[in-house]
Amino acid sequence: MGLYDTYLSIRHRFHDGDPPEHVAIVITERDLLVDGAFDTLSEALGWAMEYGAERVTVSVSVLDESVVPTLTRELRRLDAPAPFVVRGPDDAEESEAGAADTAADVPVRITVGLGGKAEFAAAVREIAGDVDDGTLDPASIDADDVADRLVFPEEPDLVIKTGAERLSDFAIWQSVYAELYFTDVNWRDFRKRDYLRAVIDFQDRQRRFGR
Repeated sequence: MGLYDTYLSIRHRFHDGDPPEHVAIVITERDLLVDGAFDTLSEALGWAMEYGAERVTVSVSVLDESVVPTLTRELRRLDAPAPFVVRGPDDAEESEAGAADTAADVPVRITVGLGGKAEFAAAVREIAGDVDDGTLDPASIDADDVADRLVFPEEPDLVIKTGAERLSDFAIWQSVYAELYFTDVNWRDFRKRDYLRAVIDFQDRQRRFGR
């Protein structure tokens, strides 16, 4: 570790602010086509756990849906530091070593081509079906009814997007109160120091949760 990396690590360790417990990383299919991209992802998951995260959500945005099966297959082979699940648009689920029947207690969740708009629309369709069959009163519908029908309902504390200042249709509902961190560093060049910068930036902020 270089001097600058050591400085960042010390600054994080002695910072008064709490690190994010749930970190979301938004990357694209093109990011994963670069040599070493999956190794970078494995390392990034390790950095997140090392610096205080208890849960990590990775969103892979996809423009060409034909690449989803290939990306999903490769991601399920990921050398991750903790049990993980991978889900795509077909809502398929896999966990490392069959760790859990659901994703509720799995610390790392990865979505491939599962856009926030599509996820929200699916939740609305499910609510409409429950209203139609009489199991849900329209007047009683609240935010929890929507959240309960999302693939990964937990809200991230920090969302990191590399390479561009846009979310790529990531977790529209869940990220409404998240702190957003954009870096112009492309995924192929993303290093521990870049992750630490994001964490320290989060610790420097005063969260308002929409207030």
